[in-house]
Amino acid sequence: MSLTLYFHPLSGFCQKVLVALYENETRFTPHLVNFGDADERADFLKLWPIGKFPLLRDDSNGRLVPETSLIIEYLALHYPGPMALLPENPVAALEVRRLDRIFDLYVAIPMQKVVLDRLRPEGSNDPVGVAEAKATLACAYDVLEAEIGERQWALGDAFSLADCSAAPALFYAERALSFRDSHPRLWAYFERLRTRPSYARALAEAEPYFEYFPRNPGDAGLSR
Repeated sequence: MSLTLYFHPLSGFCQKVLVALYENETRFTPHLVNFGDADERADFLKLWPIGKFPLLRDDSNGRLVPETSLIIEYLALHYPGPMALLPENPVAALEVRRLDRIFDLYVAIPMQKVVLDRLRPEGSNDPVGVAEAKATLACAYDVLEAEIGERQWALGDAFSLADCSAAPALFYAERALSFRDSHPRLWAYFERLRTRPSYARALAEAEPYFEYFPRNPGDAGLSR
């Protein structure tokens, strides 16, 4: 296969790219990276010194493509499928990118702040940073509740890059700051995302690793 994806199934950002790949049934070689293994981490850093995954390698030309949205756009340009995740119309495409950025920057990133704080050693937590992250999440939920409204997908009837971003961002954000009861339209949208076959597949692949997801004391853990 000419495409190799370096990833880990538990990562929400990796799931975002997996959704795009599965939507178009794009063939690729999965290369799971375990950062807990010193050799695997060192090998990955040789490819991408920034050390963030997912990372796509196009074996046909040796090109390395980092960053989720860039990977999905690269796939659309060079390996297009029947599902156009980015509209050809530039105005519509800009709207997709805008919502994609909202899900990445104002849902996924603050969620990570809340969740990763649970891994800090006792006495080194950052309650101020966590409170700020939760405030950002709450604001993002309000924006998305109003904007998505009764739409089927993020921007209407067509599934897009923004929905690829939304699915894992909202799945993990629910575990950082629940929106189940407070934002009914956003929750209904998330339920549609969760049962979309492409994301359901990504979630099923992540499930064996859910035990490693840091959670609050008393939480029952992750479930689909």
